[in-house]
Amino acid sequence: QVQLVESGGGLVQAGGSLRLSCAASGGSLSIAAMGWYRQAPGKQRELVASITSSGNTHYADSLKGRFTISRDNAKNTVYLQMNSLKPEDTAVYYCKVVLFRRDYWGQGTQVTVSS
Repeated sequence: QVQLVESGGGLVQAGGSLRLSCAASGGSLSIAAMGWYRQAPGKQRELVASITSSGNTHYADSLKGRFTISRDNAKNTVYLQMNSLKPEDTAVYYCKVVLFRRDYWGQGTQVTVSS
C-alpha cells in the first residue's frame, strides 16, 4: 500500500516562493510516475506538473517557467518548487503517484497566496 505525505504548504505573499515535498512509501516508487495537482475552491482538480520514472516532465501551460517538479528516487520524494506565486495559485495541492496503473493520492497541503 503506497502512502503519501505532503508538506511545505503555507501562507506566502504574492511574488514569493514555496517548495512542496511529497514523501512516498510502500512500493517500488523509483518506477512510478509522480505528479502534483491542485484544487481551488469551487473549481475542479487540475494537473500542475508530472514527472516520469526517467525524469521526463510535463507542466500545465499556464505554469511553465514558474513551477519546477523534481524527484529524488533515493528518498522516494517528489518536489514542487513554486516561484513568483500569484493569488490565483491559492489551492490545495495534492501529490499523486501512479504505480502499476493504480493512482495513489496524498491528503493535500494548503497553499495560500496573499495579494
